[in-house]
Amino acid sequence: MEILVLGCGNIGSVIARDLSESLISAEIVLADIDESRAREAASKIGGKNISWVKIDASDHHELVSTLKKFDLAVGALPGEAGYRVCKASIAANVDLVDVSYMPEDIMTLSKDALKAEISILPDCGMSPGLGNILIGHATSTLDQVESVHLLNGGLPEKPIPPLGYTITWSVMDLIDMYSRKVSLVKEGRTIQVQAMSGLEEIDFPGVGKLEAFYTDGLRTLLYTMKDVKDMWEKSLRYPGHVEKIKLLETLGFFDKKPLGIGNSNVSPREITAKLLESKLKRKDIPDIVAMRVEVTGTENRKQVRYSYHMLEHYDEDRQVTAMARTTAYTTSVIAQLLAKKDINEKGVIPPEKLGMDKKLYDEFIDMMNKRGIVVKEDRKAV
Repeated sequence: MEILVLGCGNIGSVIARDLSESLISAEIVLADIDESRAREAASKIGGKNISWVKIDASDHHELVSTLKKFDLAVGALPGEAGYRVCKASIAANVDLVDVSYMPEDIMTLSKDALKAEISILPDCGMSPGLGNILIGHATSTLDQVESVHLLNGGLPEKPIPPLGYTITWSVMDLIDMYSRKVSLVKEGRTIQVQAMSGLEEIDFPGVGKLEAFYTDGLRTLLYTMKDVKDMWEKSLRYPGHVEKIKLLETLGFFDKKPLGIGNSNVSPREITAKLLESKLKRKDIPDIVAMRVEVTGTENRKQVRYSYHMLEHYDEDRQVTAMARTTAYTTSVIAQLLAKKDINEKGVIPPEKLGMDKKLYDEFIDMMNKRGIVVKEDRKAV
């Protein structure tokens, strides 16, 4: 089997290494528009089944032609490229597992994916992704689901100035998360609110006081959880972070429209992204990932709540961030389940559907546990 991994940044390189170590008979090819980065990432992994190729994912013809050479593709590119990669996988008739935080509605490609007889699994990261799978598992045991609440965040182990935050994933997607309108469900109706609204303070065991705010993480859950009365996702940061980010937004630092500076036109968002990456990408600062999922509903006429708790840390031995561990390992495990034909459904497959299948869920959790990712489940009457 030949597997193409598109993108070899913080997440893509960890996906490729895990695939290389887990599927020793498969050929894993890292692809990136930056030839030196692709070569360096492949060399660092060093497996006999690892190689690299240069590719411009913005060139549809080149992307489709390359995808046709593979049995399976994994998309680990920034969100702006995600939908384009999904469309190319359909044109190439190649199964795809994607982790990008794309702004488009991936479910609009479901009919095309079915017609092409391929499987596209989108949003297969930490959240959306792992959180969706946990939600799917909880809802599969309930007769009726009433509420779904998801809290998650990647943070430095301790808040550091100036934002109490470090960059561990795509900075453009991070800015998009702070800017993009948020869909949530209130009193049974899907509504839209501003990102970073719904601000509240919570206490997260093992971390302490954090602030939580709405972000656009429900995505496919809006299709699969039709009868839920109350459903939202909130991201977690250290107290004071949102106030500072809102100041940047108010001052126009996230604006996409170019500004004329001298003889050049420059997008404030692109400049901000470069500055944030240069100042906040701190490899010397260990990170953590915190997640709490709560699903409430009725089971045998009794109201119950399923709670899931996860707190993961930087892997010093392998030098893998907590964000990469929880995101890349989720993606890799799902890709392996697809490669082994344990997933055989066609079309666009929301990640929560994996959690709804007990056999798939148990296998997924077992594979994550072997990678040191542990989620604690609690069920209680309410």
